[in-house]
Amino acid sequence: MMKVLTTLEKQQLPDSWVCAGFIRSKVWDHLHEKEYRTPLADIDVIYFDKVNSLEKYEKQYEQELKKYLPNEPWSVKNQARMHVVNNSEPYQSSIDGIAHFPETPTAIGVRLANRKLEIAAPHGIQHLISGIVAPTPYFQKGSQMHEVYEKRIQSKQWKSIWPKLQVVY
Repeated sequence: MMKVLTTLEKQQLPDSWVCAGFIRSKVWDHLHEKEYRTPLADIDVIYFDKVNSLEKYEKQYEQELKKYLPNEPWSVKNQARMHVVNNSEPYQSSIDGIAHFPETPTAIGVRLANRKLEIAAPHGIQHLISGIVAPTPYFQKGSQMHEVYEKRIQSKQWKSIWPKLQVVY
């Protein structure tokens, strides 16, 4: 994990974080006393750049990261354009983007800054470390986005990997 964080720090992307499953899965593996880390579908890297907000820049950053760690499944997204995906107001920062992730234990980011670990958790870490999966405020019941949350819970099948999880619908 430190190699990933160190590699991202060297890239100096504006307001960049490694987030979502990279952290969530590691914590859940620990809670479930797994001997080996659950394989990741991708390593979610986010950053915030209003000036260069075209998707092509994200792909260029992915290629740059692959030069350093070619076997990692990098996925880079600029939060300055991701509000369109969530049908929301434009985000003001990467942390604002993280706040709009669907689930509370996914809404977390980590990075190295001057060789110090920083954590961004706009909804706290209590759900993550307790094995609770709940929607973030933007995806709560009654919102237009709640159906997206429910579909993710069904498609991810997290309880089959981490059976102790408590899923809030």
